[in-house]
Amino acid sequence: MLSVKFTWLEAAVATALVLAVAAAAALAVRRSGPPRLAGIAVFAREAGMLLGLFALWTYAGSKSEVSLAEAVRRAAWIWHAERDIGLPNEWALQRVFLPHPLLVQALNWYYAVLHFPVLIGCLVWLFAWHRGEYWRVRTLVVLFTAVSLLVQFIPVAPPRLLPLDRMTDTGLAYGQSVYGPHTGIDADQLSAMPSIHVGWALLVALVVVTTARGRWRWLVLAYPVLTTLAVVVTANHFWLDGVAAAALLALAIGAQRAAGPVHRALAASIRAVPWPGPALVNTAAAAASGGRPGSGPAAAAGPARAAVRAHARAAAPARCARRPASVAVARPPVAAGKPSVPAGKPSVPAGKPSVPAGRPPVATGRPPVAAGKPSVSKGPASLNCPARRSPPGHAAPSREQDGR
Repeated sequence: MLSVKFTWLEAAVATALVLAVAAAAALAVRRSGPPRLAGIAVFAREAGMLLGLFALWTYAGSKSEVSLAEAVRRAAWIWHAERDIGLPNEWALQRVFLPHPLLVQALNWYYAVLHFPVLIGCLVWLFAWHRGEYWRVRTLVVLFTAVSLLVQFIPVAPPRLLPLDRMTDTGLAYGQSVYGPHTGIDADQLSAMPSIHVGWALLVALVVVTTARGRWRWLVLAYPVLTTLAVVVTANHFWLDGVAAAALLALAIGAQRAAGPVHRALAASIRAVPWPGPALVNTAAAAASGGRPGSGPAAAAGPARAAVRAHARAAAPARCARRPASVAVARPPVAAGKPSVPAGKPSVPAGKPSVPAGRPPVATGRPPVAAGKPSVSKGPASLNCPARRSPPGHAAPSREQDGR
C-alpha cells in the first residue's frame, strides 16, 4: 500500500536538517535579514518538531525488549479484562463488516494514511487563523504523543496476532497492511497500547469544537468515532487501547492547565528582573574607576561636550566673515500693498497725519517697527555671527545708498 521506506533514523536525520534550516533563518533575521526569513524560521521549526515526533514514534515501535510471547500474553490479559467489564467483542463487530470488501478496504486505507494528514491540517488551520490557540495545542500534541510513546515501549500485541479472539488481519488479507515486508513504514507490530490514532482523533475533535464558532463544527465529533471503528474492525487495537489513549489525553490536558499558572509566574519573575539601564551602567563605571563619584566615561562626557560647543562658537565669526557683505545688510520690512517712499518727502498730503490713527509715528529713513515687537532682519541670521551686525560707529545704509 505504501511504497516509500522511511525508518526512524531517516526521520531523525530529516528532523535535524529542518531544525538546522530553522536555526539558520532565525540567526539571519537577528542580523537584519529579510523579513520573510522570520516566517521560514517559524515554519521550519514547527515542521521539525512534527518530524521529530514521527521519528520518536517509529523508534518506539521498532524497539522491543521482550519476546512476542510476552506481548501476546499482555494482549490476552487485555482481552479477558474487556470481557470482565462487559465491553463489546471486537470479533463480533468485525464479522459485520467482513462480507463488504469495499468497506473493509476503505477502513484499511483510513487506518493507514489519514491520521497524520488530519492532525497536520488541524495545526495548519490553527496557525493560519487562530495563532493564539496554536501554541497551546502544539504543546498539547507534543505532550500527549511523548507520554503515549513512552507507554508503547512496553510491547503489547494487537488483536490480529491473538489466536483466541479469532480476528482476521484485514490489511494482510487485502494487501493493505502497513506492517508487511513491502509497506515502507518501519513500525513495529507490538505497540498497540495505547492507540495514538484514537488519541489524535479525540484531540482534533476537541480543538475544533472549542475553537470554531460555526454550528457545523459538531460534525467533527464523528472523526474519533470513525477512527475507533477503523482501528477495531481492522484488528489493530482493542477497545481498551482507545480508552487508555483518552485517559492519557485527559492527563496531558490537566498537566498543561496545572502548569499554566506556574509558567505565567515564572515569566512574570523573569520580566521583573532589572536589566542593565543607564543608572546601573554609571554605577558600574564608577566602580571600575575606583568608586569615585563623577569619574568614568559617563562623568567625562559633560566637559567634552562643553569643549566642543566652545570651539564651535569660536569658529563661528570666521565662517560668517567669508559670506558676501550683501547678506549682512538689514533691510527694513515694507508693509504689503504700500509703495516705498524716499526719505525727506511726505508720504501723505499736507494737513493729514503721516500715519493712521492709533499707530506710532515712524521716523524718516528708519525702518518702521511694529509696536511691542522687535525688528527682525530678513534672512536666516545667526545669533553667534558678529559679521551680520553693523560695526560700532557705522550706520546702516539708507534706502538711497542701497540703490532702492
